[in-house]
Amino acid sequence: MHFTYYAKKISGEEIKGVMEAKDRFDLAKIIKQQGYMLISCREEDVKKSFFQIPSVLGSISVSDKIFFSRNLSVMISAGVSIARGLEILGRQTKNKKFKDILNNLIEDIKKGGSLSEGMKKYPRVFSSLFVAMVKVGEETGKLSESLTLISEQLEKDNAIRKKVKGAMMYPAIIVIAMILIGILMLIYVVPTLVSTFDELGVELPMSTRIIIALSSFFIEHTILFLISVIVIVMAFIFLARSPRGKSMLGNILLRAPLFSPLVKKINSSRTSRTLASLISAGVDVLGALTITKDVVQNPRFKAVLEQARSDIQKGIPMSESFKKADNLYPILVGEMMAVGEETGKLTDMLMRLAAFYEDEVAETTKNMSTIIEPILMVIIGAVVGFFAVSMIKPMYSMVSGL
Repeated sequence: MHFTYYAKKISGEEIKGVMEAKDRFDLAKIIKQQGYMLISCREEDVKKSFFQIPSVLGSISVSDKIFFSRNLSVMISAGVSIARGLEILGRQTKNKKFKDILNNLIEDIKKGGSLSEGMKKYPRVFSSLFVAMVKVGEETGKLSESLTLISEQLEKDNAIRKKVKGAMMYPAIIVIAMILIGILMLIYVVPTLVSTFDELGVELPMSTRIIIALSSFFIEHTILFLISVIVIVMAFIFLARSPRGKSMLGNILLRAPLFSPLVKKINSSRTSRTLASLISAGVDVLGALTITKDVVQNPRFKAVLEQARSDIQKGIPMSESFKKADNLYPILVGEMMAVGEETGKLTDMLMRLAAFYEDEVAETTKNMSTIIEPILMVIIGAVVGFFAVSMIKPMYSMVSGL
């Protein structure tokens, strides 16, 4: 169970946070070990996303990482050593893979290594952004603040992903339902009509023959059809994860009228927040741009960040690269960055940009289902109309010939 808690020391120092425990008594015991007295707590209802892979499959979810960074931050600020904090978190997590990683981190620290160096060994769990911010926190003595920034970054990024996935849920269900209904009609409805056409000896138009051929294929080669579907899906997933596939998919989405504005807003918010978090944590601008380039997925946006890095080395302001790339980043991004550079408040401006485009993404995804619905209705109508005309036309021709 997860609890939101509020605790105090005798000296009056207060802490708030979220922690996993078996029950309230276990929570009070853990808090007491940290030198605090539990004042109040409330059980949180942690809902799993439909798209989230369960921990039992060995994956480490974003919620696991948020929980880790947020609670380790609280414990370090309370004076708990890193090794002790990792040990407590290891006892709390139910994810065996994550528990093993935390135990390995403890061993590395006990041998004199740093937390960031240990995290580097697990690039699939701790991103370059995560490691860089932890390293800066260690070097500046502000590890607790860096971990808090990481948890906020992960939460915002995860919230955007959930909004996009939620917006695509309805269209995906409609499309899958339409495909399944189409297959069922080809298997059960079309053969009945085919036998009628054969008895009457009607000459069939091309569209009808195509539908009958598809129906025969599904009925006679069911196993081959299922294997073909699995192969196609696996090939698509492999292609989508490959560098070339990501580039192709990114270009397609950027040119798609419905998705292009959303892709630009998502990348603008992600770029702005990541840069703001890194720079505020103490990472130099060149390093921040390098790490942000790894965070941004689309190759075209990566190219802009690489150009910005090159420009800074030549003495050109970072904002100039974003201004030139107004076909990818909205004009507001470059202009706000320029104001931030001129006033010395670049981090504040980036945070404002991130908040603005996160709100824009939320609004766009909220309206997306409404926009997609009529488009889907037109497509469904066209498919149903094609099927109906193909099946009815031979009968109409027969009646006209009488």
